[in-house]
Amino acid sequence: MLEVEAVAALTILILAFFVGFEVIAKVPPLLHTPLMSGSNAISGISIVGAILAAGGEHGTTAIVLGVVATAFATFNVVGGFLVTDRMLGMFKQKDRS
Repeated sequence: MLEVEAVAALTILILAFFVGFEVIAKVPPLLHTPLMSGSNAISGISIVGAILAAGGEHGTTAIVLGVVATAFATFNVVGGFLVTDRMLGMFKQKDRS
């Protein structure tokens, strides 16, 4: 039964990857900054879930995966905010004194 659940989870992961790629590929460049901000919010929710997984009493494997997920989600949020800040900096008016 565990193999069936693993195959189902892998199938969902692969389908989510392809759907996410298709959705992001169709976004015009003008909307990338707001999309990054929304993506950062979703990653913030992922951090909360990863912390809950790491802090629960689910076993050593779940704790290790929760810590790794927390690190990756945090890296994603920080990187996303840095990219968003840089993109918004491109729209700032330059000082012409």
